[in-house]
Amino acid sequence: MFPAKVTKPTFKCYLPPAQTDVKNTVEKPLKKLEAKLLSGEIVVNEVNFVRKCISTENNQEGLWGKLICTNFKVSFIPQDTSPKQKSTLSHLLLGEHDIPLTCLEQVVTVNDTKGKKKVLGSNQKLKFNPTELILYCKDLRVIRFCFEEAGPESARKVCLAIAHYSHPADLQLLFGFEYQGRRYHESKEERVNGSTPRGLQTPIFDRSSDWDREIKRTNASEWRVCSINQSYAISSSLPEHIVVPSSLTDQDLMQYASSFTDGRIPMWCWSHSNGSALVRMASLTDPLQQKKTEQKIFAAITKSHPQRNEPFRSDLDKSLPSILDIQSAFVKLRQICILDPFEESEERWLSTIENSRWLEYVRAFLKHSAEMVYYLEGGNSSVILQEEEDRDLNCVVSALMQLMLDPRYRSLIGFQSLVQKEWVMAGHRFLDRCNHLKKNDKEESPLFLLFLDCVWQMMNQYPAAFEFTETYLTVLSDSMWIPLFSTFLFSSSKQRAQHLMDFAKHKAIPQGEDQVVYFPPVWEWSQQFSTKDQTLFNNPMYVGKGAACVQNGEVKTFKRKQKAYSSTLRGTPTNLRNGVKGGEETLTRRSSLANELKSELTPVKDLSPSERFFKDWFSRPADLQGLLIPLLMPSHMAFWKLFFLRWVPEACISKGGPVTTYHKLSQLVDEIEILQSQLRQYKGTSPGNTPLTSSGGNPTDQRRMYFQASSPDDPSTPPEYLTSSFPFTPTGNLSRRTVQGTPISKFLNGARIWLSTETLANDTV
Repeated sequence: MFPAKVTKPTFKCYLPPAQTDVKNTVEKPLKKLEAKLLSGEIVVNEVNFVRKCISTENNQEGLWGKLICTNFKVSFIPQDTSPKQKSTLSHLLLGEHDIPLTCLEQVVTVNDTKGKKKVLGSNQKLKFNPTELILYCKDLRVIRFCFEEAGPESARKVCLAIAHYSHPADLQLLFGFEYQGRRYHESKEERVNGSTPRGLQTPIFDRSSDWDREIKRTNASEWRVCSINQSYAISSSLPEHIVVPSSLTDQDLMQYASSFTDGRIPMWCWSHSNGSALVRMASLTDPLQQKKTEQKIFAAITKSHPQRNEPFRSDLDKSLPSILDIQSAFVKLRQICILDPFEESEERWLSTIENSRWLEYVRAFLKHSAEMVYYLEGGNSSVILQEEEDRDLNCVVSALMQLMLDPRYRSLIGFQSLVQKEWVMAGHRFLDRCNHLKKNDKEESPLFLLFLDCVWQMMNQYPAAFEFTETYLTVLSDSMWIPLFSTFLFSSSKQRAQHLMDFAKHKAIPQGEDQVVYFPPVWEWSQQFSTKDQTLFNNPMYVGKGAACVQNGEVKTFKRKQKAYSSTLRGTPTNLRNGVKGGEETLTRRSSLANELKSELTPVKDLSPSERFFKDWFSRPADLQGLLIPLLMPSHMAFWKLFFLRWVPEACISKGGPVTTYHKLSQLVDEIEILQSQLRQYKGTSPGNTPLTSSGGNPTDQRRMYFQASSPDDPSTPPEYLTSSFPFTPTGNLSRRTVQGTPISKFLNGARIWLSTETLANDTV
């Protein structure tokens, strides 16, 4: 039984209340709806009188307005402009109802009266007039537009335009190239002598000086910066500058390069204070030279160790899920979060989350990273991570290991430098794995999202150890789908350099200009968010370097403790403490209480060296400025609700969720910082100098916390706009509950999520 058909709105429905009489209608025409365009952005197609379905209880009919397709985004301009909600981030480049074209996963057109539907690709024909348009987004939104009152031909044209411009034929056709070219020339007057020095705090690692600083920071005295890949002479995917053992000459490395996949010789990532190093490399392709080359490489890495300890090698292709496994798990999880009925209390729903195997894979990467950390920290051995191409799984594990070992990477700038070093410059295939050009679905895999989920798991267990928040991680993931920054657009340094060189010539940018200036990375957050909104990235609980804690009434400063471990402990761990189990090819899906307690009941004399290491570490309070090892039982893996459920109206809790704690802590920290500022002003006042006049602490625009200290008269309850989805809102996302029983919901519930183009294309005409 379908719900009663809503009466179609008349022309008067589009007019503001003050204009509803005939006289005023003649004198005051309908408000002209114009899109807010960026420099270089043009309107490709548009259609009026479109209804955007929203999911609020008091507005079942949705918003009426104009749907526009530009060369950058899909934009909806409501007829009645409602005030901006306080509960959402104010993006400087995107409006509240905007979707970048690169964020579109599928464009589905529906004619519910004829029972037809079609997934549109580039240059495809549409042989029916659509009554609905559904946009499936890579950030997990599902947006639905209805064309009951729109002109059928206009509706059809705008649907085709959206499908066509969301499938660019070439990377240079992405809007970022047009936008950044114009932006560069429009800001010429801000530059001195035609060039601007880098204002970024985050190192890009495209210069040897960035690597030199990292070598000095980690005291890696037996390693050196090597530039044999200048102009990408030996490898098309490695950066021009890499760090190698000092004992290897450039001539040796050039000779060995031909034996590795794409010439990817072993590359240094990080060094421990005990002299052990973390190294990553591709597989050897020449079976005749394999043993000889391996011996020489391993000998050089051994020589770089103070105790000459032999390195431990881990083959990640044999130890971890493949990129296809990860993509399959994500597709299943996406269906659960987007279209399946949401009832978190139902055991079946929670079981489907588990059965997707996404959390199992998150745990697998954290587990393997913790095992490798043991060899560096406890076994006092260098670790070599090996993968066939050294561009996918190695990125995840090497970055997670450094996050566990080095508190520098748990700061905001440090984390960004880690991503830049181990993902961007190491040649992760962002262009292919994100499928920006939608050319090869088989290459697509959310490895970077899986890494961010692993980071969130650690943040969830050690909330005071990270300077940034889960909002920051979510925004960073969303930035992959905004093609205005260089970070996530390319698959290698060489590809980036070639495209940006062609771009500079085409846009008349002076030769030798810094690429960071004319096509900046995503780390320039001021291009996307205001200073105020960027404070949502700051964790009020963060315990930074040198911070003090109170134990047994004494104020103590965190200090990293060095512990001597036998240099002979390099055997494979068989049963690591706290769920880190080695020697298993596959992970156990479920663990009984007996299994969880097994390690507790094992006599101390039977513990392996690795078990003793983990048992000793977990027996002490965690040093937030030292080594951090996550708890790894299946029961310790949590579901990242803010990311996966932020667009689900049924999962949105008013005045609930972690944001309520974040709100109170931010206010408390802000109040403490105001008092500290006032105290500094008081101490700085003396008879010989003039006291500072400000008594209210830091200016509002310089304060670190988004939520600021309240006055005694303010209510103690959280603001009305706070929800568990903060700072995002599910309003405007397709609501399953409100469309139940309609033909479109039957179609969606009966089809697989992310509908098969081949199946639907053959099913319609």
